[in-house]
Amino acid sequence: MTKEEIIQIFEQTGAMLSGHFRLTSGKHSNRYFQCAQVLQYPQYTEKLCGELASRFAGLGVQTVIGPAMGGILVSYEVGRALGVRSLFTERENGRMALRRNFTIAPGEKVLVVEDVITTGGSVAEVINVVRSLGGEVVGVGVLVDRSNGQADLGVRTEALLQVSVETYEPDHCPLCSQGLPAVKPGSRAVE
Repeated sequence: MTKEEIIQIFEQTGAMLSGHFRLTSGKHSNRYFQCAQVLQYPQYTEKLCGELASRFAGLGVQTVIGPAMGGILVSYEVGRALGVRSLFTERENGRMALRRNFTIAPGEKVLVVEDVITTGGSVAEVINVVRSLGGEVVGVGVLVDRSNGQADLGVRTEALLQVSVETYEPDHCPLCSQGLPAVKPGSRAVE
């Protein structure tokens, strides 16, 4: 798939939003990628995740894993495309954990996936979970990297889209200075 085809899918589904957003990282931004808008369409999910999976074909991936919530569908569909199982991590007492009797064997080759990264914090936590169980992280695949190339996860990382989006610390946010309410994406919460 070309970058233009990928952008067209995000635009058609309303997944690229403009406004004032409070991101999971705590930072603020004027743009947000709501990948759930894309992932609600199986035909687009299959295409996008198939493209992501193709970038890791031949590496012997045995398992794909992503953080709940955004990484669950991406993990499932990339796993399907690669013909391997799919897992997800969840927060337990504020920490990322492998639950539901999911296991990773020592030496198992694992691909970590996510819908969007800004700081890469959630993906880094998943990498730590995999490694703590003896798994080998072969790479990270994301639909959208909005870190401006700053998220260094220490492993091969592939993104379908790399976008430069300005983010602001809440104390220095020009949108807050304008009195615009910040919306926490994925919820109806307004600050």
